[in-house]
This record gives sequence, structure tokens and C-alpha cells, in this order.
Amino acid sequence: VQLVESGGGLVHSWGSLRLTCAASWLTFENFSLLWFRPAPGKERVVVARISRSGGATWYGDSVKGRFTISREIAKSTVYLQMHSLKPEDTAVYYCAADVGYSLKGEDMNYWGKGTLVTVST
Repeated sequence: VQLVESGGGLVHSWGSLRLTCAASWLTFENFSLLWFRPAPGKERVVVARISRSGGATWYGDSVKGRFTISREIAKSTVYLQMHSLKPEDTAVYYCAADVGYSLKGEDMNYWGKGTLVTVST
């Protein structure tokens, strides 16, 4: 199984980026997909989650209203559209796949290697 993230880069404050996570060797529709990033003093924390069907989404308070998660089952791909980026959004963003309903990193079944997002002032 592979989850490969892309789309990270350097952007100015208030700018936008779209992250992509492409899955392979995975029955994509059997997994919820999540985006995580490290938080100060913490392990990776979930930023956004999308259900197997794509019909339900969840967002962390710090990104609610600015980030949108979506998935394209035919392409086995999940996206994270990020708007109004802030310097505090700077992080490596990781894609994860979960057969269950968790928001905890330790429960994830598969991880990507991450893509770096840097937001300058």
C-alpha cells in the first residue's frame, strides 16, 4: 500500500494551496482518509477527515472554514484545499487511511511520507 502526498510548497500568508494524496494497492472506498500535521509539543493531530463515501467530513477548529477535504474515488485520490493560509499552518502534512472511524494517529492503518507546507509572513 502506498499513500503519496504532493502539492506542498512555499506560499505567502493568505495564499492557497491544494494538497493531493494518491493511494495505490488499496481498496480506496473501504477507507476513511485523513490529513494530519504535527502540533507544538504533540504528535500528529488530525486536520481533516472524510468518510468512505465522501458524504461526511470533519475539521479541526484551527482550519474550519479555511480548509476543504474531498476525495475522488475513481482516481483513489484525496485532496486538501487550503485557503487563507497562516504562518501557523506551516507543517509537514501527512495523509492517512483508516478502516475505522478514529481521529487518532495511532489508529491509522496506513501513512504517507508527508509534504511540506511553508507559509511566509
